[in-house]
Amino acid sequence: MNRDLTKGPVVRSMLCFAAPMILGNLLQQCYNIADTLIVGRVLGSDALAAVGSAFTLMTFLTSILLGLCMGSGAVFSIRYGQRDDEGLREGVCASFALIAGLTVLLNIAAFVCLDGIRVFLQVSDEAVWRLMREYLAVIFCGIAATFLYNYFASFLRAVGNSVAPLIFLAGAAGLNIALDLYFVLALGRGVSGAAEATVISQYASGLGIAGYTLARCPQLRGLRKYRRIRWSCIREIAGFSVLTCVQQSVMNLGILMVQGLVNSFGPTVMAAFAAAVKIDAFAYMPVQDFGNAFSTFIAQNYGAKKEERIREGLKGAVISALLFSIVISAAVWLLARPLMGLFVEAEEIGVIAEGVRYLRIEGAFYCGIGCLFLLYGLYRALGRPGMSVVLTVISLGTRVVLAYALSALPAFGVAGIWWSIPIGWFLADATGTAYYLLRRRRLFSWKRTS
Repeated sequence: MNRDLTKGPVVRSMLCFAAPMILGNLLQQCYNIADTLIVGRVLGSDALAAVGSAFTLMTFLTSILLGLCMGSGAVFSIRYGQRDDEGLREGVCASFALIAGLTVLLNIAAFVCLDGIRVFLQVSDEAVWRLMREYLAVIFCGIAATFLYNYFASFLRAVGNSVAPLIFLAGAAGLNIALDLYFVLALGRGVSGAAEATVISQYASGLGIAGYTLARCPQLRGLRKYRRIRWSCIREIAGFSVLTCVQQSVMNLGILMVQGLVNSFGPTVMAAFAAAVKIDAFAYMPVQDFGNAFSTFIAQNYGAKKEERIREGLKGAVISALLFSIVISAAVWLLARPLMGLFVEAEEIGVIAEGVRYLRIEGAFYCGIGCLFLLYGLYRALGRPGMSVVLTVISLGTRVVLAYALSALPAFGVAGIWWSIPIGWFLADATGTAYYLLRRRRLFSWKRTS
């Protein structure tokens, strides 16, 4: 069912639209958590460190495609709000060709650069690298499936359907867990088996949602006639998509650079970070998805020129995000040790202790990243994706610089890496909020042309 976010109660509309997205991405985390939990419990800390580092790399590669799809989704939402079905169809054709071509290039580059990844990520331990390379050689085969799922999910959400992506993702998550247990426990295929389970599940969701969207969405009928697409359409799609891609990839490149620094501290810290970052991502994933739902809400109403509704939605979204962040921060702080115990055997005392320290530092400041996700969504929806890039550079630049600087000081050590993250969030929040307050009269571009 498509939801028109230009009508109805503001906060309730956003929450109802966000709920399937939140649940869907929590299920998507199950892809990686299933790998991590089974690998950590069955195959040991070296395998956990390998899969954890590989996850950070795959998050970076996926972020490139996700950013392109999210940028296109912002254009789709605006066209949907304008009730411009012809413009929507043309945008779909232009964006699919663009992103599909980049997906092929990215996949080729991933395999070509496979052996150079060890140097970049500073994986010095031979046993960990052997397992990591084995995992990546399989997981790279799922990049195309990641594109298919995220592209068609972005389209469906842009036209107000957040339920269908959830259904396909739920089926894939269940399949992934079942295949993980079968390949790793029953067949004894090690980290390769965990990767194979993930790739098969990714293709199930990607191909399934592509078929559903093409068959069920009236907005995509008659696509064959768009054999020649206007340059203005390509330029608009590229402007939104490339800048959103830059924002997403810069964000995850910074995380990847931090991963390299973490790896330099050895397998114990690597394993702790691998487990803790999964818990961390799972904890703030709902507010991230709420930010994406908020972006769709803003984009549809921007297309419909409903400024007052945008302002009301912004106020309600900030309150909702802050309340959720406070609750989840308290939960992670209190449950940090038992949560780490889900991934690591009790005798791995050093791994658990470092993971708990990470979670308690991060867990106190989720309100910072909650507001940052709203700012990303706001500027993307208002046609200012460049501002999202600026905020990402501030957040991640601060994180990387402080991580290297503080971790070199004996008083901080590894904890300096953990503290650099929330500091980066709050600096970006301050910048994004100040920009909105100073430029809010100019952000609604239709006022200058009407």
